[in-house]
Formats: sequence, C-alpha cells, structure tokens
Amino acid sequence: MPRDLRTPQMLTDGFGRQVNYLRLSVTDRCDLRCTYCMAERMTFLPKRELLSIEELAKLVNAFIDLGVRKVRLTGGEPLVRHGIMSLIEALGREVTSGRLDELTLTTNGTQLSRFASVLADNGVRRINVSLDTIDPEKFAEITRRGRLGQVLKGIEAARAVGLQVKINTMALRGFNDAEIPDLVDWALERGCDVSFIEVMPMGEVRSDDRLGQFWPLGEVRTMLEQRLILRDTSFSTGGPAQYCDVEGTNQRIGFITPMSNNFCAGCNRVRVNCRGELFTCLGREGSRDLRPALRESASVLDVQDAIRAVLMCKPKGHNFDYGAGEVAGAVSRGMNHTGG
Repeated sequence: MPRDLRTPQMLTDGFGRQVNYLRLSVTDRCDLRCTYCMAERMTFLPKRELLSIEELAKLVNAFIDLGVRKVRLTGGEPLVRHGIMSLIEALGREVTSGRLDELTLTTNGTQLSRFASVLADNGVRRINVSLDTIDPEKFAEITRRGRLGQVLKGIEAARAVGLQVKINTMALRGFNDAEIPDLVDWALERGCDVSFIEVMPMGEVRSDDRLGQFWPLGEVRTMLEQRLILRDTSFSTGGPAQYCDVEGTNQRIGFITPMSNNFCAGCNRVRVNCRGELFTCLGREGSRDLRPALRESASVLDVQDAIRAVLMCKPKGHNFDYGAGEVAGAVSRGMNHTGG
C-alpha cells in the first residue's frame, strides 16, 4: 500500500530518540564576523552550490511528512539570503495548516528593522537574537564589524510587532564575564528572555584559545543568583536549554551546557546546511549530502529514505571535552557552515 505522504510519521534515530526538530541553514553568509563563529577573511560557498529556495521548501516538507514539528532557520545570517521571505511565506502556510507547530529563526538582528513585520505576518512568533555584549566597543571587537545600534533597533522593531525576542549570549571568560549582570538587566527590562551558551571547540581557532574562553554555566548561574532569585522550571521551547524563572518578572534565563552537562541523551534535532548536507551531530565530523535525492528524483520518498538512513547513523553523543590544559573532540568546520 502506498505511503500517505500527508500523514505525519515518527522519525527516530538508532537509539530510539524521536527527531522532531530541524535546524535549517539557508546560507553560510553573514554581515558580521563573530570571532567564535567565522574567520575574518571568509571564502563563502559559490551560490550555485546552495540549495534553491524551492529545494529548501521541498526538503522541509519531506521532514514535516516524517514528523518534524518545529523548524528553525539559521545561517550564517538567514535574513541576508536572497529570496528568504518566499521560503518563510511557504513555511508560514504550514504553520497555519497545522502541519508545523512552530517556525522560528536565529538572527544577528542587523536586518530585523527591515523584516520584523513580514516575519510576524507569516507565522513567526518568536526569534532568537545572538548578542554577546551591549558595549559598543566590545561588540565591534567580537563581531569585527560593529553595528550594535542597528541590532538594538532591530530588536525594538521585533518587539513592536509582537515577536517574542530571546537573547542568545555566548559566555566567554575574559570577554563578557563582568558584563553579564548588566546584559541580563537590560534584557529583563525589555521583556526578553536570555539564554547563555557554553563555547564549543569548533572552527578555525587554536584549542588553547577555546580552553581559555570556556566558562562553565554553573558558575554563571551562581554569579546571577547573588542578585536574582532563580527558580528551576520544566518550561521548554523544544531545544536544549534548561530554564529558570526570574522571580518578580515574567522572564526566564536559560542555560545551554553542551560541555559541562551535555544533553545528548535527549537530542531531538538534526541540522541541514545550505548545500543540503545533513549533520546528525553538531559535535562530530561527517555528513550526508541530500542533494542527489532532492535533484535527481521526482519522488519525495527518495528524500525521506535518505533522511531515515542518515538518522540511523546519528551518534549517541558528541566528543567535545575540555580537559586539563587540552581540548578533545574539536571539529574544524565553523558554526556558519553547520548552521547555528
């Protein structure tokens, strides 16, 4: 009997974990050059190697038919991708139809003033904005470009049209450690949740640099609890963050701890980059190219079969580790190649 392509299925990996969350990178390009994400002088993929907007939509629909309920668009910076609004409009219709529970994106915020209203009109209800500092000089240092004012205006534009904004902040020892309380205050005053992220050994960077930057989030929480009352909560957005309610506010603070308390046992997501390579683990080398199935077959079943085959190879966990003066499990590809 032919498969019913419109009936949601359950996509599982070889360890029985259900995969219902797709993080799709739509471009490796970005208008910033954050030091932990990209090299200053980047060689981007030729445009001919990128999946077209139509191919991206076909791929997402294959995942939705397999039971994926949440899609996050990433980059690079997703809002610099030519034609991105056509994809967002198509996926917004999947939200309206009920086939997709949520469409979100992670952005650096530089393009939000331009696109916030269109995002809200097409089913996006919340976004993550990567922001590691609100000090203009430090922002220019870590992004190698600046434009903090542009980002802050973008955040206000998103809030003005009703988008929920969560601030994603990389915890970097020796860079923003003294500033974390001020950044949290700034976010809470604007009704924004905050998630802190431990830096991972990825990209073209010396291992000792990463080791020096690593700041376990248990220490960050201890510092914050000197001035805020944090209550553990079971709240989840479907991602890896463990959240706390901030007493006296309606906001939450999240902690994403791939290094100090890894969450691989409950991993529910896969990443596909802008050229159609499926990565089953952020912290492992290796991928499977889905372009042949997308481009050489008229049937979505071939795409789905390729996805299922890759998921059976999804590893139990990553190999990242910060040991005594050394780093293990580092991967050479940057975050902009995999998708944030």
